[in-house]
Amino acid sequence: MAHHPIGIFDSGFGGLTVLKEIEQIIPQYDFLYLGDNARAPYGVRSFETVYAYTLDAVRWLFHQGCYLIVLACNTASAKALRTIQQKDLPNIAPERRVLGVIRPVTESVGAITRSGHVGILATAGTVGSQSYVIEINKYFPGITVVQEACPMWVPLVENNEFGSDGADYFVRQHIDRIVAADPLIDTLILGCTHYPLLLQKISRYLSPDIRVVSQGAIVARGLADYLRRHPAIENHCSREGRRDFYTTEKADFFDHTAALFYGREIRCRENRDFIDT
Repeated sequence: MAHHPIGIFDSGFGGLTVLKEIEQIIPQYDFLYLGDNARAPYGVRSFETVYAYTLDAVRWLFHQGCYLIVLACNTASAKALRTIQQKDLPNIAPERRVLGVIRPVTESVGAITRSGHVGILATAGTVGSQSYVIEINKYFPGITVVQEACPMWVPLVENNEFGSDGADYFVRQHIDRIVAADPLIDTLILGCTHYPLLLQKISRYLSPDIRVVSQGAIVARGLADYLRRHPAIENHCSREGRRDFYTTEKADFFDHTAALFYGREIRCRENRDFIDT
């Protein structure tokens, strides 16, 4: 069988937390991970720029043989996914598919919250896109959604400071704000794939009655279900348990930090095919 991995794309490292969860459920498939570290962070960039960068990655992953791609990046899912699905796929690869990480989570919210009040912790870009609010209101119009942008959390994680005492200040600051904005919140969604590394500190400042939801496990179950429901796509996905990792930055830089997210050491290759030098 030809090598047709499932593509996993992120602006940097966070998508590795999603890939780790996916592997727990469907380890038999081949996966190709691409981190656009050279152009990260995406969260502060415009819709147009995020769309252009994400389309670059999608085209490259298609060229590597991927029939199915998961945008394991909230910013890319919020700012680029719909345009790529509706505008680009019909022209460049109508038989292939690109999925995101926001919809699987928002579809699950109704079964999680009891009070009908949900909080979103995310980057400024994801919060500004209103994607979580729009998607949750689409499926569950009776749910109240409050958002909080946490701009310091990604740098804390990527600089391996997420376990430090200094991180507590920035974590507690945003937890206190979102709970004060809506004291009836009983569910907090971590709307960034970096944030699971801060879960221990986040839980420290929350009431035990508030449930914290990470995306990885939900996205993994959603992807497994998608493959079952779409045999035409699933039949194209090779199953040799192979893992390949690429970064648009220096490989040694990527490998050093990636282990924090993936849980074990990896060896990646550099891909600067679509990066302006």
